[in-house]
Amino acid sequence: MHHALAEKMAHIVAAEPALAADPAALARRIRVEAGVISDVDVLAIMRQLRNDTTGLGVLEAVLAQPGVTDVVVNGPDQVFFDRGQGLERASVRFADAAEVRRLATRLAVAAGARLDDAQPFADGRLTRPDGAAIRIHALLSPPAVGAPCLSLRVLRQSQTSLEALVTNGTVPEDIAALLRGLVAHQVSFLIIGGTGSGKTTLLSALLGQVAASQRIIVIEDTTELAPDHPHVVSLVARRANAEGSGEISLSLLLRQALRMRPDRIVVGEIRGAEVVDLLAALNTGHEGGAGTLHANSLQEVPARVEALAAVGGMDRASAHSQLAAAVRVVLAMRRRSDGTRELAQIGLLEPTPGQQQVCAQVVWDSTHGRREGFAQLLALVGCEEER
Repeated sequence: MHHALAEKMAHIVAAEPALAADPAALARRIRVEAGVISDVDVLAIMRQLRNDTTGLGVLEAVLAQPGVTDVVVNGPDQVFFDRGQGLERASVRFADAAEVRRLATRLAVAAGARLDDAQPFADGRLTRPDGAAIRIHALLSPPAVGAPCLSLRVLRQSQTSLEALVTNGTVPEDIAALLRGLVAHQVSFLIIGGTGSGKTTLLSALLGQVAASQRIIVIEDTTELAPDHPHVVSLVARRANAEGSGEISLSLLLRQALRMRPDRIVVGEIRGAEVVDLLAALNTGHEGGAGTLHANSLQEVPARVEALAAVGGMDRASAHSQLAAAVRVVLAMRRRSDGTRELAQIGLLEPTPGQQQVCAQVVWDSTHGRREGFAQLLALVGCEEER
């Protein structure tokens, strides 16, 4: 009864929005529609109505916990969340699979996507009242077995300082001085690492070191970077709507950025053909650019860039030659087993003698410190070797 009455009330509230802002009036209207009903049932229907029409429904309580970055729903009684120590089971649950489907459908529609039996999967992003963004992915049943699946990723804007990263142990103090030189000398760099390793946080902190007289153009799929800098212009890509039109790609935004008098061009996350436009920009006078890239190790970077460039129509030899000319330094982030993040390695990208490819050389790591080639890095960023 509760679900049917809550669904009926949802239609009434949609027609009379003032009811949503007046709990007493809403309770009276529920009693009129239901006839004889207890106070407990009225509260249950109001709670169900809230879950079915606002926010993230029952998942609001999960997202409210400090440090939560991901929430996944595998079924009505299988809700998990991640706050840095791996997936943990949540105490909340849905009444049934139909309630999961209603929430997934509502979130997809709010994100401008279509989700129904003819289009059983959807993804998009929503902006929260606190400024955070939620990336959503929903998969109905079928093809999901048993119940719809829902995945949420919290994308909070990264605004921190390099000094704060030194204080919390993410970056050693002596390496922080090297990173300041990296930015000051406008050396283009990439930051790599797995999901949740702190790539965006480090990038935001380093952009805060850019001279105030310089203009930074930040290009992202979802707004995450919020560097402490007086002149940042953010451009955000847009996916095609339910009709398949209106897409604004990262590649298109990169081409627009070139006409906006940029001092630094930054791509929040390189994930496709836009790498071709980024390499072209960095090789045509736009020094000091940066971006993040999903890669598990420094050695994977050339192959990863090669694969993404192939999507943009660039052959292997061209991809490696463009990479060698555009990017010299790669910073590798890692999430420790206790959930904290650290700068794990610093590498240099160098052309392989006699071969048309680039290789990555580790010149510093958090375990062994300085390694062969570190002096070359110091010279590149304008720092002197300690005697």
